Amino acid sequence: QVQLVESGGGWVQPGASLRLSCTASGMPNTAHSMGWFRQRPGKAREFVAAKSDRGDKTTYADSVKGRFTVTRDKRNSMVYLRMNDLNPEDTAVYYCAAAPVNSVHTAVVSETQYQFWGQGTQVTVST
Repeated sequence: QVQLVESGGGWVQPGASLRLSCTASGMPNTAHSMGWFRQRPGKAREFVAAKSDRGDKTTYADSVKGRFTVTRDKRNSMVYLRMNDLNPEDTAVYYCAAAPVNSVHTAVVSETQYQFWGQGTQVTVST
C-alpha cells in the first residue's frame, strides 16, 4: 500500500524559510514523477513543483519560481520542498503526490496524472 507522509509545515513570518519533507513507502518499482501541490484558503488545489523520476527534470509554478526548490532522494524515498522568502500568499495546505510515468525524464504538472497523495501539511505565513 502506497503511503505519502508530509512533514515540516508550520507558522512563519514573511520572509522566512521552511523545508517540507515527504516520505514515500510502498511505492511500486516503476518510474514516478514526484510533485508538490498546495491549496490556499478558498482556492482550488494548484501545482507547485515536480521532479522527474531520474531527477534530471524539474518544473515550477511561476508563482514560486526562484523561491522554491524541489529535491529528491530516491534511495531513501524522500522528496523535499525548500521554500524561501515566504509571503502570506504562500499560506496553504501543501500536498506531496506521485504520478506513474513512462519516461524517467518526465516531471508531471497535471494534477489528474497524480495517483498517490499525502494528507497534507499546513503552512501559515503571517506577522
